[in-house]
Amino acid sequence: MTDSKRRRGLTVASALLGGVLALTGCSGGGDDAKASGSGDTSQAKADEAAAEKSSEAQITITPKDGSNNASINNSAAVKVAKGTLTNVSMTTEDGKTVAGALSADKKSWQPDAQLERSTTYRLAAEAKDSAGRVAHENASFTTVSPANSFIGNFTPENGSTVGVGMPVSINFDKAITNKAAVQKGITVTSSSGQEVVGHWFNANRIDFRPQAYWKENSTVTLKLALDGVEGASGVYGVQQKTVTFHIGRNQVSYVDAQTKQMKVTQDGRTIKTIPISAGSPENKTYEGIMVMSEKFKQTRMNGATVGFTDDDGKGEYDIKDVPHAIRLTSSGTFLHGNYWGAKSIFGSVNTSHGCVGLSDTKGANDSSTPAAWVYNHSLVGDVVVIRHTGDKTVSPDNGLNGWNMDWAQWKAGSAV
Repeated sequence: MTDSKRRRGLTVASALLGGVLALTGCSGGGDDAKASGSGDTSQAKADEAAAEKSSEAQITITPKDGSNNASINNSAAVKVAKGTLTNVSMTTEDGKTVAGALSADKKSWQPDAQLERSTTYRLAAEAKDSAGRVAHENASFTTVSPANSFIGNFTPENGSTVGVGMPVSINFDKAITNKAAVQKGITVTSSSGQEVVGHWFNANRIDFRPQAYWKENSTVTLKLALDGVEGASGVYGVQQKTVTFHIGRNQVSYVDAQTKQMKVTQDGRTIKTIPISAGSPENKTYEGIMVMSEKFKQTRMNGATVGFTDDDGKGEYDIKDVPHAIRLTSSGTFLHGNYWGAKSIFGSVNTSHGCVGLSDTKGANDSSTPAAWVYNHSLVGDVVVIRHTGDKTVSPDNGLNGWNMDWAQWKAGSAV
């Protein structure tokens, strides 16, 4: 082969090799671009397909996942938008199932009963949208602990019938510092239309009453909307309930320690006069307006519990079966039957340690005695007005005896 042919062959080979290299280089770049373009299209299609498959149902669980100090009344709830709920499961941390109810339209769910305090709950919900696509949501929360919540113990009881003097009395298990907030969460109304005002005796007790005694045969409603109300720093209410009670006939009794008689009146008319024996000159009975707060067919009365002790520290008296006892003060003043005293003392001499005694028989089974008559004709909430004992007026917070404050004083104790 001549040199000239040899050079032409190398030139062609070089050109072909360069073309191949160039083509390979371009092909490499072209393949990358093509792969990249193909990948973007595939991803977009995948995203579009995923979006098409994702449920439109939007589940909301309250309280939020991880919440603490949650309400035991209103916290647990599941709702769905753009779909319907198909399954809701609520359990305690130890696996106990909490029963609940799905709304008729399957848009919401809530527990059947009040939750427990200081308990962790888990909620799992499932819903479907109109296309049948499923959505899921889960949450866990812990309800308020006893240490971070307060409860009000109230009287009278729901559904009870009481006398015209019965206040609504609420005693809280923790001191309340945000009195206005708590009082705003309590409403007391009467079917009679009487204005009802609350009065704080201390940080733990608020009573509600009208200016004058309740109207007979009226209905009183107490509403507690304290759930979530902060009564003190970091301490929240948990109660949400409505209580109603009925006011019976208007019965007021008048005890006169001088005449040693008790007149029982209804609607201002005397229906019975009963001889009594009030506190002795050494142990006078409180004066003032008192409300019957408890009734016991028989009860024990020990002087040591109310400060009447002998030199050995024992009670000056200890009677294990006092009949027909009706409490008038929390400090120990009662209207009660007396079977141990001579019948002659009633109506003639004051001999008690501060109570008001009526003639009775041992065992509380004789319905013919004056004490039995009073017991059987009295309601918790009836009023007893005690006069002419020579002692001081009973403190308004000693029992349910706020009637010993005039209306201006009473309203001054309101926080709202």
